[in-house]
Amino acid sequence: MVVGQAMARVLVFSTLYPNAAQPDHGVFVENRLLHTLALGGVQATVIAPVPWFPSEDPRFGRYAVFAKVPRHEVRNGLQVWHPRYPVIPKIGSRWTPAFLHQAALRTARRLLARGEVFDLIDAHYFYPDGVAAARLGRSLGLPLVITGRGTDLTLIPQDPVARAQILWAAREASANLTVCEDLRRKLVGVGAPEDRTMTLRNGVDLDRFSPGDREGARTALGVSGFVILSVGALIPRKGHELTLQALQGLPDCSLLIAGEGPLLAQLQALASTLGVADRVRFLGGVPHAELPRLYRAADLSVLASDREGWANVLLESMACGAPVVATDVNGAAEIVRSRAAGLLVRTRTAEALARAVRDLHGDPPSRSETRRYAEDFGWSQVAQANRALFQAVADAGFTHRHSVEIVRSAQRHLAAVLERAV
Repeated sequence: MVVGQAMARVLVFSTLYPNAAQPDHGVFVENRLLHTLALGGVQATVIAPVPWFPSEDPRFGRYAVFAKVPRHEVRNGLQVWHPRYPVIPKIGSRWTPAFLHQAALRTARRLLARGEVFDLIDAHYFYPDGVAAARLGRSLGLPLVITGRGTDLTLIPQDPVARAQILWAAREASANLTVCEDLRRKLVGVGAPEDRTMTLRNGVDLDRFSPGDREGARTALGVSGFVILSVGALIPRKGHELTLQALQGLPDCSLLIAGEGPLLAQLQALASTLGVADRVRFLGGVPHAELPRLYRAADLSVLASDREGWANVLLESMACGAPVVATDVNGAAEIVRSRAAGLLVRTRTAEALARAVRDLHGDPPSRSETRRYAEDFGWSQVAQANRALFQAVADAGFTHRHSVEIVRSAQRHLAAVLERAV
């Protein structure tokens, strides 16, 4: 902590936060917070609402998982509260900000009544979370920082009602952060104040994601030859079907797919239809802590998404020494900036993916080069910039929450983060 600098007491608010029943849910939010807290000068309490559901019966799928989430837990030394809010499937999304606000407000008032003090709210994901957080800030008289992370700025603003609420929240906030420049431009395009809208990228844990024992990882997985890895939920946005189609043109390659989701049976059937099933392994959901062994075993990773904010899996792969092939969407070009990192695919087709894989297969960067590239994307400077912003917002308070000085006080830290990523 800087001598003379007051402690910034932060109320973190997001539905994207890990819990005992979903330990990898929103892990990127927790990671940034923990690295910021490690620097000193910041304290935090977390309110992470989850949908209400009455039964833990596994027949109810993900809704049963919500029921298993504890109302309160301690994670990494932090008090984390999980109030419930109602969810009305398909038709209720426009009421969700109000439901979230009420759930968080009840919890926050209980915490304040027992003596806790907060200087600001740190919210993640603009809709519905950021909108609810802006209402919470008004209710509690607290300034607010909102971070946009992906679909909340690439897809949701297409709905006029949601777009208007996102704009209102962005104007309420002391500072708006996005995890890549592409999302910053989109948020400003919605109408967010440009002088209070900045980029603060995600980082990668360089200790956890490291080259390690490559041969041991390959032996443990029982793989040989040229191995492609694809990490991501089995949902349409991730483009796993394109990767499977690309595998047809890569006869000397095998593919590992780590992820779970509703398209599993469809993708398995497609692999059989394409005649590549004997070279594909569906690994199911893999805990975040176990991903390093997959990256170490792979020769490269493929991400064929049609949209991403800041794809953490790309940096995780590089940090373990495996270059990437990724579609050129949103923040990908800010991550993959040299051949040491891998290649971007400008046209999102199976043929383009196959060409890029063949290119890296024939002339790969060394794994040490790829690792060195990733080392410029650690968490240290991200955390420093985040702490500086928290302290500036806390010092300004609610009354002066729109002062440009808040942003200026953190600019040199943010600039350093962006410079390292070039």
